[in-house]
Amino acid sequence: MSNSRSYRAWSVPLIAGVLALGGIPALAGSAAAAESKAVQNDFNGDGYKDLAVGAPIATVGGKRGAGYVTVMYGGPHGLTKDHRTIISRSTSGIPGAPAEGENFGYQLSTGDLDGDGRTDLIIGQADSNRDAVVVWGAKEGLSGGVSVPAATTQAGDFDGDSWPDLVLFRGGRAPGDDPLGTEATVWRGPISRAGKPTATQDFGSPRVEPFDVMYAAAGDVNGDGRDDIALTVYTGDGGIGSQLYLANASGGAFTYADGPDGSGQVAFGDVNHDGYDDVVQGVPNQSAVTVALGSASGLKPESTWKSYSQDTEGVSGATEEEDRFGDAVAVRDVNGDGYADVAVGSPGEKLGEKDAAGMVNVLYGSRGGLTGKGSQGFTQDTEGVPGAVEANDTFGGSVSLLDINGNGYADLAAAAPRENAQGAVWSLRGRPAGIVTDAAFTFGPRTVGAPVERPFFGGSLS
Repeated sequence: MSNSRSYRAWSVPLIAGVLALGGIPALAGSAAAAESKAVQNDFNGDGYKDLAVGAPIATVGGKRGAGYVTVMYGGPHGLTKDHRTIISRSTSGIPGAPAEGENFGYQLSTGDLDGDGRTDLIIGQADSNRDAVVVWGAKEGLSGGVSVPAATTQAGDFDGDSWPDLVLFRGGRAPGDDPLGTEATVWRGPISRAGKPTATQDFGSPRVEPFDVMYAAAGDVNGDGRDDIALTVYTGDGGIGSQLYLANASGGAFTYADGPDGSGQVAFGDVNHDGYDDVVQGVPNQSAVTVALGSASGLKPESTWKSYSQDTEGVSGATEEEDRFGDAVAVRDVNGDGYADVAVGSPGEKLGEKDAAGMVNVLYGSRGGLTGKGSQGFTQDTEGVPGAVEANDTFGGSVSLLDINGNGYADLAAAAPRENAQGAVWSLRGRPAGIVTDAAFTFGPRTVGAPVERPFFGGSLS
């Protein structure tokens, strides 16, 4: 993704814009990425996907903006309030202590780093002086952790040896106009529980160094068995850019490649079921997403890339500048037809007279690629969705697609990080007909017994 273009502060993602003013940070999970060999999202190894929910500006231990993460474990009946783990710097076995403004949970990544068959959770933060933490998967759920020298991370099988690797982005999120800069390193897996990689490797490109990494995602666009990596980066003066790196067979780990521009989240998934992951890039300043199809030689030419918005035939809503359609994106197969589908968050969507109430659209993959045909739109006024539309809820501020109940269909998680000044997450089931609301479940910090003082619950999902 070209970083030659950056977008101004008015168009930055929901959390990024407020962090620049000293408030809520820009978050994202790389869980939006299509599933690589290293990313399974099953922290306790019971065969059901689990959902990690960041609350990065929560007060923990009296420290405002310290942050925490709630992990909701999947099961045959989906998520329940009684099967969860809350992780912060105050949790036993987690390195460090709560720090004001750290924003623990700002960014999340997942992968079975030690190869024990259970997914591990890597929790990032915004503070450049703090380390990310790997929290280890276990039969009883996530427990214990080790520090890794990074603010943001991304797991994936980047060398094609079937062992998960971890890219470390040492830097943080600048509180002012100028980026802090990033030092990028690759840890080859497996990675021991003492925090020691099998080997380290140079990232391979200096292009990321001047910027701050905000979002990351992994997927294989050329079908060579090695995951590639996409980044959303803060470029300075309120600008956000995007970058794509293809994994190398030898030498430095990655080579820079051209890809879609955008300031929103990015995800990988095979929307046309041809065996190559495609790049789905959010472009919220234009209230759009761009899809670039993969091929054996990498992304297909720019002339073939397609843009989708609420003006696309079949997509609910209408394109408006403030909607921020594409702020959040997630990719997986919702209806089990073999084509990856795309959930798109529009946290700025105005509904009636209610500004920034928010909306989520689900667009479906097909042989010809992503299409608006049969797409679905959800708000808090949609029949079966708990709650009610209110101004500034920012429903769709984060989205995730994971098969929580193990029935073969990806379920939608959609967050409204400003709901009731606390935040909440909705879980809607995937089925052959698409997303349904008949078994909807919603939860917030009070539901799970977590800190409730303006935590921005759901600011990141993985």
